[in-house]
Amino acid sequence: MSPYIAEFIGTAVLVLLGNGAVANVLLARTKGKGADLIVIVWGWAMAVFIAVYMTASFSGAHLNPVVTIALALAGKFAWSKVGGYIAAQMLGGMFGAFIVWLAYRQHFSNTEDADLKLACFCTAPAIRSVPHNVLTEMICTFVLILGVLYLASPQVGLGSLDALPVGLLVLGIGISLGGPTGYAMSPARDLAPRLMHALLPIPGKRDSDWRYSWIPVAGPLAGGAMAALFYAHVH
Repeated sequence: MSPYIAEFIGTAVLVLLGNGAVANVLLARTKGKGADLIVIVWGWAMAVFIAVYMTASFSGAHLNPVVTIALALAGKFAWSKVGGYIAAQMLGGMFGAFIVWLAYRQHFSNTEDADLKLACFCTAPAIRSVPHNVLTEMICTFVLILGVLYLASPQVGLGSLDALPVGLLVLGIGISLGGPTGYAMSPARDLAPRLMHALLPIPGKRDSDWRYSWIPVAGPLAGGAMAALFYAHVH
C-alpha cells in the first residue's frame, strides 16, 4: 500500500471512530446519549490505537500534520514527503467526518442544539480566551509529540507495536488536559472535519466557528515544533 493511501485511510478511521464516539454521546436518541467525557476520551484513544496499528507498517502512522512536521524537524522524516502526507491526512479527516455524518444522519436531524452538532466535527473551548486556548493546545501537543518522538523509529515513524503506547498517551492527555479545549492536537482532526460541517447539509446547523478555527491549528503546530526542538536538544 502506498504510504499516502495509508495516511488517508488511517486518518479517516481515526476521525470516524473518534468523532463517532462524540456523536454517540452528544446526539439525540443514540444508544450512548448521556454518557460522560470519559467515553469520548476512551473513544479517541481506541481510535488512535486502531488507526496506528492499521497503518504503521505502510506509512509510519503519522495521521496528523503536526506529527509529520515534527518528525521532519527532528530529522526522522524526509521533508520531500511532508506535503503529500499532510494532503492525505487532511483529505482522510474530511472523509472520516463525512462517514460519521452518514452513520448519524437521522440523529443530527433529531438534535436541536446546534452546538452539539458542531461538536461532533470539531473542538471548542470550555472558556473562550485566545491566549489560554492557544497555550492549552500547545501543552497538549507538546506532550503528544514528545511521546511520539521517543517512540518513533529513526526511519519513518511509529511501528505497529507502538500503537498501544500512543493510544494510552492520547488517553492520558485527554483525561488530564482535555477539559479546556477538547485537545484537538491536529488540523486533520479539527480543521478537516470543520470544513465538512460547513459543507454538509445538516439541518439546523450553526456557523462552523471560524473565529476559533485557527487556534486548533496554530497551537498544535507551535507545541509540536517546540517538542521537536526540545527533543533535538536533549536527545
